[in-house]
Amino acid sequence: MPNESNDLLTSPREWVRSFIHNYALGLPTNFQFAICNLQFAISSRLLLALCSLLFALCSPAPAQTIADKMVATVTNGSRATPDLITYSDLVWQLTLEPSTPFSARPGSEQLNKALRTVEDQLLILQEARKLPPANTPEAMQKIEDQVRQKRDQLVQGIGSRALLEERMKSVGQTAEQLDAILRDRVTIENYLDFRFRAFELPPSAKEIADRYNQDYGRLRGSGRIVPTLEQVRDRIEHVLIEEKIESEIDKFVDNLREQPGTEIVILNPV
Repeated sequence: MPNESNDLLTSPREWVRSFIHNYALGLPTNFQFAICNLQFAISSRLLLALCSLLFALCSPAPAQTIADKMVATVTNGSRATPDLITYSDLVWQLTLEPSTPFSARPGSEQLNKALRTVEDQLLILQEARKLPPANTPEAMQKIEDQVRQKRDQLVQGIGSRALLEERMKSVGQTAEQLDAILRDRVTIENYLDFRFRAFELPPSAKEIADRYNQDYGRLRGSGRIVPTLEQVRDRIEHVLIEEKIESEIDKFVDNLREQPGTEIVILNPV
């Protein structure tokens, strides 16, 4: 069974909400994702992390280099070699969160929150790897376009390209490492979008009417202008769909953590 704290189990997954609101909401509601267009980047995280550790130990460290260490391993049982999470993975996760106050030396609470997020992401990435990748030039180009789009969104969220580069330099992160992280995130988001959005049914008329009465019923007689149900039907339908997808993703990740074969081993507590 995974090693995890009770407070993190009961708190909502903010990265799921971020995916829903920052990525999925930008897609058209009639979007259908074809599985043949998915390209799942299979990163050699364990090998790269070990190489980074050896480099950090054997090379003179510049001021912006973070002393790395192995923190945890994650596996869903489908591969012989688990994915490794290092200290730098956690710092980089926090570095790339625009809403998180930046620190090159985050505290234990922030690191454990990042650890939970990276664990979730790796479990989903391992599920995505089970599907055959689409290696056509068109599919590969689509992935790179999505990576570029996510990089631009990140710049916008942090404030400027200069601020992003300053953050990256402070934690010893290169442009290549950033692209590798964003490529994994695109893989995760494409997989979640295919699994949950492509087959999501629209809410019923009763569900829409109930939400309308919940949101606007109390405004009747208040002297304020209250829109009709028809005026806000599309918006309410959209909100209900996103809420349902968010809930289903949360349950899906909980199930991944509890399924037989999943093992999260903490090597060095943070």
